[in-house]
Amino acid sequence: MTADSATPTAPALNLVRTGGPEDDSSSWLEHVLGWTLVVVVAMFVTQVGWL
Repeated sequence: MTADSATPTAPALNLVRTGGPEDDSSSWLEHVLGWTLVVVVAMFVTQVGWL
């Protein structure tokens, strides 16, 4: 193994991306939909009686 093969080739910024849209203009919508999903799952779990 050479020293060149141990160095990362991708920039650090690409490592933290999750594959979502390139522009972050809909971040508030993602937050609202995410919290809505959390509330719906919590309501479902409490109604079913899990945990």
